[in-house]
Amino acid sequence: MTTDDRTPRPTADKPLRADARRNRELLLEVAEQVFTEHGPGASTEEVARVANVGIATVFRHFPTKEALLQAVLVRRLEKLREAATSMLGEREPGAAFFAFLDLVVDHSPVKNAFAQALAQAGIDVQAATSEAGQGLRDTMAVLLADAQRAGAVRPEVELPDLVAILIGAGAMLEHLADHPASARRALTVVVDGLRPRPTA
Repeated sequence: MTTDDRTPRPTADKPLRADARRNRELLLEVAEQVFTEHGPGASTEEVARVANVGIATVFRHFPTKEALLQAVLVRRLEKLREAATSMLGEREPGAAFFAFLDLVVDHSPVKNAFAQALAQAGIDVQAATSEAGQGLRDTMAVLLADAQRAGAVRPEVELPDLVAILIGAGAMLEHLADHPASARRALTVVVDGLRPRPTA
């Protein structure tokens, strides 16, 4: 064997892996856009068309539509966590907390539609999103604690309470989707309930 034979030769593995990552991110971005605009019933063919790729490329990364929808849902949770992280230290703690609440509530209808579609397909949504969901809850806990130390949120509120309130607020807004004025009033009541009680 010659020295040339023993010398590792460059391979295309790394560029291909980088290309695959970029393709996957593109598909997730496009799929989130398509599913958000047209609902989770939109087809993978539509995702491929908007992404300007063949349907085989979609299925290479996501073997089923449910796998694609699950990845989109996980990505949305990760983006919410990133948004929460960016708010830490950038704003006054109370303002950061309530801005994040607005963001979560705004995302709730689409997130719930995705989760419902996955559940109807027989997927355990909680298990499928457990890692991303835990990361989001951990960051929410920091936002909550900071806001409470700043006196912007009632001190007795705990993270499970907050999660339940957000789930309920999302359902409430879906129920009032055709009545935006009522939705705004109801959400104001929820938010005001999180603020400290005025002292006598």
